[in-house]
Amino acid sequence: MSNLSALDLAALLCSRVCHDVVGSVGAIANGLEVLDEEKDAEMREIAGDLVRKSAAQASAKLTFSRIAFGAAGSAGAEIDLDDARDKAELMMGFEKANLIWEMPRAIRPKNEVKLLLNLILVGLSAIPRGGDMTVTAEGDKGLKLVCAGRTARLPGHADWFETLPETLEGVDAHAVQPIYAALLADACDMRVRFDLDGEQVTIVAN
Repeated sequence: MSNLSALDLAALLCSRVCHDVVGSVGAIANGLEVLDEEKDAEMREIAGDLVRKSAAQASAKLTFSRIAFGAAGSAGAEIDLDDARDKAELMMGFEKANLIWEMPRAIRPKNEVKLLLNLILVGLSAIPRGGDMTVTAEGDKGLKLVCAGRTARLPGHADWFETLPETLEGVDAHAVQPIYAALLADACDMRVRFDLDGEQVTIVAN
């Protein structure tokens, strides 16, 4: 499907994961510094809350990323959708959008589950000010995400699901994620389509 450099793709995905958690880790460090130096009980309580919230956020993002970008295993490896839902709900707890999971319980091939989680990330960019994201099955194998919210818009780089860029030149750690999602769709022999209707974006993969 593409001549994109595997090494560059891996490096950008690693940068993406680091970018997602560096803010939380930095907040943990700042909170611990306050706890070491601050004597005021109220300030220490605030710092402790910051550490706990930031640690939970970092953990949620890392456990989500472990499946969305990792989930290594044999070619026939499968993942329980209930496990994917748990990871997605934890991650979405720190986002502006609400996740409504209506996927039936099933064990599905790992790349299909990874595609679903990556489409959730793509869907977040469709409702940047928050809203509701409903995740459902589309037929026997397909996936459907309905993203509804104010200022809903087509996700950036949605066209990459039709035609990938020829190189990764100029692609940053944030923009690489749709490329990875498109590669997953190709590996699953699925086509991803987007439709904008007012304040609702529908993403279908089948």
